[in-house]
Amino acid sequence: MNAIRPKHVFSTAAALVLLSLATSALAQFVWLDEKGVKQYSDMPPPASVPSKRILKTPGQSLPRGVAEASDSTTDGAPDAKAAPAAPPTIAEQDAAYQKRKAEQAEKSKKAAQEAKQASDKAENCARARANQRTLDSGTRIAQTDASGQRSYMNDDQRAKQNADNRQVLNDCQ
Repeated sequence: MNAIRPKHVFSTAAALVLLSLATSALAQFVWLDEKGVKQYSDMPPPASVPSKRILKTPGQSLPRGVAEASDSTTDGAPDAKAAPAAPPTIAEQDAAYQKRKAEQAEKSKKAAQEAKQASDKAENCARARANQRTLDSGTRIAQTDASGQRSYMNDDQRAKQNADNRQVLNDCQ
């Protein structure tokens, strides 16, 4: 007499469980919602979904051409948003990556240039403030001309330098 081995019982039970899971996967509804997005569910679609937008019901599948036509039409009119897009090729993905990389490099270059300009402006403003403090102090200011001779600013030169410096300081604010 053959005894039923526990190993055979377990493997048979496991096969039945897997088989039941596989059949539940077949009980799926697929339809397009009002935005053209595919919806998957084990429940039927809402009554508001027209039958031409239902792509698959349990045990029945629409032919591929019908499913694609359902993707791109709404009430007989083409819908550009719902048209299926083919996945990009490797070359297209690479081109998009290179474009993003170039844009990022351009942005970082521009940001570095703007930071340098801001730094230079801050430094120039600090120099102009120091120059203004010197002009306002009333002390004698010596200048060296092209031949190396030292001369002192007179009142007219000081007033002109003061006006020029105030104009630079107005740009700093």
